[in-house]
Amino acid sequence: MEWSLPPEVPWPQFLRMLRHPSPPKGWLEAAAELGDLQKRPLLLRWIAQHRKAPETLRLRLLARLPWRPLAAIADDPSAHPKARSVAIERLMVMWGGMSTGERRSFAYQAPRQMWPMVWKIPSSGVILAFLQHPKLGGEQLVGLIQPPLPPGHLDALVRSKWREIQPVAHQVLWAVDRTLGHPSNALVLGHAAPWIKALPMEERLVAAARLTHPALRKMTRAWALPETDPEE
Repeated sequence: MEWSLPPEVPWPQFLRMLRHPSPPKGWLEAAAELGDLQKRPLLLRWIAQHRKAPETLRLRLLARLPWRPLAAIADDPSAHPKARSVAIERLMVMWGGMSTGERRSFAYQAPRQMWPMVWKIPSSGVILAFLQHPKLGGEQLVGLIQPPLPPGHLDALVRSKWREIQPVAHQVLWAVDRTLGHPSNALVLGHAAPWIKALPMEERLVAAARLTHPALRKMTRAWALPETDPEE
């Protein structure tokens, strides 16, 4: 392989070279100085996360990368561990200044360390995007669903694929139950209806046993009877 730089090397070949595990000394530094590369943060990402990149170069690049390449680095197990940790630190700082639209885009690819931060945002759009995260599992989601549960979170949950997952439905009902008695409660009994319906009859009785709010417990038990129509 000829270790030159564009325009001497075609761009497709150069992009493959950026991922090579053992480039010659000084090549990554020279690549980072390319004018065309400096305008393309998604490509600078490959230098910043390279395991052979000098530490000073790595930190300098990470300090100027926007959130999209930082999120890509944080999610890439092949990236240098220092690059991943710094990327996450930078994202945590940037999160506070993101617009709702940016947060909605970011939520779909947020690193696991930031899931609790994303979950706290009272925006159904952000939460709905997060619920589509490809790495989010049922166990992790159940751990996040805690009282008090805002209406926007319930709106996102009921519109997501998780509505049909029994452990999630049980946890949402439990969180709604505890939220109904919370001083900051903004929910009504009707918010629990889709989650009762999502459970089979026998599971509704199990769910009712965990509930403490009298009206919600009564409704859940009533809907566990075969002759009772939840739509009535």
